[in-house]
Amino acid sequence: FTGILATMPYIGLQLVGLKTVIAAMGVSGDWPVIIAFVILAVYTFQSGLRAPALTAVIKDLMIYVTVAVAIVYIPIKLGGFGHIFGAAHSALPKAAKPAVTVPGLDSSYETYATLALGSAFALFLYPHALTGALSADSGNTIRRNAALLSTYSLALGAIAVMGYMAIAAGLKPANPNFAVPDLFIRYFPPWFQGFGFAAIGVGALVPAAIMSIAASNLFSRNIWTAYFRRDADDREQTLVAKVASLLVKLGALCFALFVSTKSAIDLQLLGGVWILQTLPSIFLGLYWRWFDRWALLCGWAVGMGLGTWMAASQSFVSAYPLHVGPVRLTMYAAFFAIIANLVVTAALTPLSRRIDPREQVDE
Repeated sequence: FTGILATMPYIGLQLVGLKTVIAAMGVSGDWPVIIAFVILAVYTFQSGLRAPALTAVIKDLMIYVTVAVAIVYIPIKLGGFGHIFGAAHSALPKAAKPAVTVPGLDSSYETYATLALGSAFALFLYPHALTGALSADSGNTIRRNAALLSTYSLALGAIAVMGYMAIAAGLKPANPNFAVPDLFIRYFPPWFQGFGFAAIGVGALVPAAIMSIAASNLFSRNIWTAYFRRDADDREQTLVAKVASLLVKLGALCFALFVSTKSAIDLQLLGGVWILQTLPSIFLGLYWRWFDRWALLCGWAVGMGLGTWMAASQSFVSAYPLHVGPVRLTMYAAFFAIIANLVVTAALTPLSRRIDPREQVDE
């Protein structure tokens, strides 16, 4: 349940990003996103995990080429990185809303640090991370991909610098999310604009496909066969997973059509709050089997409720200011929630074991 719930806004965010890029190209209306949804639905329904796995190779090459060309070609046009950072240094302090590490909040190092660390833990708890790992050819494949994963962080850093390039170029986008697309439109020739926008589009569709497959597998294996059809054969499980995948993508499409970009980002961070509440049972459970199952369930419920309440109280910005006497700590809500989760789990484990002393069997 938590895996499916937390993955839904993540898939929606991919489609929201795609919708933003299409809008920046001057194409209005919702039909381009609907077409993207149909393509995503058809190619995952027919080919399963093979489709996004093979497309991911092309996606990575396109994204790296686009970023590499942008961080070399555009600075040459703008007079170098010195001019770019100088322009940003002059412009940002004068902005109506000065730049901060976490939008919507004061510039807080503990907020940014806990958000970064919490997001890193959440990444490996999301069901699509497990889907990728379990479908890998070998352990060495996983190790190699984990080692190369850091190159994506470098690419994200380069994309962030494009915001400074937009300032240096004097761009005044109608929507702040159009800054990078407008940069491409101004400086790239039309054929490479198309290449760059296609890279962004494919970069959104591939993760969305794998996420929807992971969520549908969770439903077919852990809900359908566990509670409704224990004797379901492989063919039935596959069909159920395909239908569930379509429904998950349909929900994500509604999310993309009716939710604003800011809300989409906030809800994706809330998804991180939710998925982190599975950390005691899934992550710690790999190493330490002391926790009682009922205590884990109670801890999960407390963490889910507290984390959701904290985010809701801040208009779904996933950082929460906690006042402890004169000290004010503004941290990722998931941190406070997971601490409460662990405390409740640890406190209730001895009590639960005393109430039910029978040995727990791990099937």
